[in-house]
Amino acid sequence: MTKQSNDRNPTSRRQFLKLAAPLALSLTTPVYAMDLFKALDPKGKNEDVQKAKQAVEGLGSIVQSAKGIDYETEFTIGESLALEGFQRYGLPVEDKKLQDYVNTLGKAVAKNSLRPDIAYYFVVVQSPLYNAFACPGGIVFVSSQLVRSMDDEAELACVLAHEVGHVSHKHALHAIRRAKFFEGVGKIGTISMDSEEGRKYRSMIGDLQSVLFDKGLDKNMEFEADKAGMEFAYRTGYDPRGMIRVLEMLEANKDSATIKGSWFSTHPPVDARLERCRQHLALYRDASAMATVKDRFLDYRKRL
Repeated sequence: MTKQSNDRNPTSRRQFLKLAAPLALSLTTPVYAMDLFKALDPKGKNEDVQKAKQAVEGLGSIVQSAKGIDYETEFTIGESLALEGFQRYGLPVEDKKLQDYVNTLGKAVAKNSLRPDIAYYFVVVQSPLYNAFACPGGIVFVSSQLVRSMDDEAELACVLAHEVGHVSHKHALHAIRRAKFFEGVGKIGTISMDSEEGRKYRSMIGDLQSVLFDKGLDKNMEFEADKAGMEFAYRTGYDPRGMIRVLEMLEANKDSATIKGSWFSTHPPVDARLERCRQHLALYRDASAMATVKDRFLDYRKRL
């Protein structure tokens, strides 16, 4: 996959995310959602609206080859999951400067990841839960509560890098590759929502929603993402101990936090993650010399 194909229509992707937030409100009433799409794009010629409509309907171009799921398919699946993320965790915080800041930081660590050539999108959502998650293709959510509970930029960099780690290792796609939906499939174009293939696709998306938002990924995937978070942040110039400080903060707040739908319900026990991260820290002997950037972070944190 070339860089050109990975970054195809970046403006369209940004427009999709802008559309996804208000459209997520209508997901519980599909009839209203279809009326809204028609009002937004009565002639059906707006590519962004039609992409969002496809995601709501559970449609998409699904491609399976010997090399696995391609990037366009991965991002289509990610778009569908992003809509569910907005519905479950809240809409984006209405602060462009804050969102730009988090995106700049997230893209900086992503450039030092295992997949630096794809487009990443970072969204701070208004949510009281301690949580962050990544959709396939590079759409990353982080809750306002989690950001509000951090103390410096290195901590945020490590959390964003952890989520980038999931995308880099294609953790969510491992489950999809094993799905019966892809058995014997060469290429499926636009799937009819009422067809058997459409039903299987929606079922697959539903299963992946359950994994990402309810059950959580395999614990070894989370451990791998923790290591990736420390490594990618370090490569970007940040103190990798930021990951440990975030985990210590979560451990300190677990008794008073809402468990369902948070990191506490979708990630391995914090103490197990802390132990592994502290062991991994031995690789970074100059960690104390790396950046934490406290003042700038606190200035942006005040905006929440």
